[in-house]
Order: sequence, then C-alpha cells, then structure tokens
Amino acid sequence: MRKYAAALVLIISLFMCCSGNRGTIEDANRAYNVADYQNAYRIYKLLAERGDAHAQFKLGMMYESAKGVQQDYAEALKWYRKAADQGYADAQFNLGFMYSSKGKGVPQDYAEALKWYRKAADQGDVDALGILGHMYLNGLGVPRDYVLAHMWSDLAASRFPVSGQGMRPVAEANRDIAASNMTPTRIAEAQRLAREWKPKMGR
Repeated sequence: MRKYAAALVLIISLFMCCSGNRGTIEDANRAYNVADYQNAYRIYKLLAERGDAHAQFKLGMMYESAKGVQQDYAEALKWYRKAADQGYADAQFNLGFMYSSKGKGVPQDYAEALKWYRKAADQGDVDALGILGHMYLNGLGVPRDYVLAHMWSDLAASRFPVSGQGMRPVAEANRDIAASNMTPTRIAEAQRLAREWKPKMGR
C-alpha cells in the first residue's frame, strides 16, 4: 500500500512537472515580450508542432529577425507558410513581404507576394490593403489597374486610425495619383467597389 501511494505521488509530480514545462501560448507571449527568447522559443516550438497558427507565426518572426535563434529565412518561410495556410493574416502579410523584398531568402516574386497580400487584405489587414493599392498603381506582379489601385488605397486610407500618421498619407497619395489618371466614371466605379467590399474570415 505504501509502495502504491509513493508511486502515485511520483506519477502526479512528474505529470505536474511536465505539464508546467509545456507552457501555454500566453506563457510564450509573456516570455517573448520580456525578451526571454529561449523560453519563448521552446514553448512556441512545442505549440507550433501541434498546429497552433499563432505559435507558427511567432516562430517565423523569431527566425526572420534572429531573436533567440540564428537568422534563417528558410525556417521563417516554412513557419509563416504553415500559419498562413491556416488563414492567419499576419503570417500571410509577412509571406507577402518576404516575396516582395530582396534578400529575404527567396527570389523576389511580386506575383507570389500579391497572392499573400490579397489573402491578408481579404481579412481586413490594413497594411495589406495599402500595399495592394501600391502594387496595382505601379503594376507590380499584376497589370497596372487604376480602378483597383484607387479602391484598395481608399479602403486603406479609411481604415488607418489617425490622419497624417503612419501609412495613411501614403494610401491617400496613391489614391489621388490613381484618381488623376481616371475619368469621373472610373472613379465612381472604384468608390462603388470600395463601398461594397467586405472582409472575409479565415482563408
């Protein structure tokens, strides 16, 4: 009986120890926010391997920015893609950024970047909305289209929180440049598309 009790205590102790060592996404976020990257990485990795999209995204960030790990764009891309495939908008945006930039471990590919920015924009990601406007205005990865440039830029400008700060002036400028190349009928079409646009959830 005493052996049974002792064994039970040992099993419970081991379970509590192991459970505590696993950690939650909140534990990982807290560790990351205070620059305890070793613990953040450990917990994110465990959760990411179980399919947690937020953990996968954060692992991608750590590999991309060399926080707690050696910079590895291939690993960043891998984890961003896993999260993006689950519909995680921030990961979709970061994939778009990697493909639209130079020196991020993948060939610059505006068409691929546009695909991921569009997925993020479809969920209402305001930065992705603005970048889509810029890409359509300049024909990056897609034929130049002033109607869509105006639409996406207008959507972005209306959603940035403070006028005159951040990306809002850029979105407003892109919208105005597009408008200067459009007839009143085409501007009205772009405005209609912006009014009718609704964000989607997930993928």
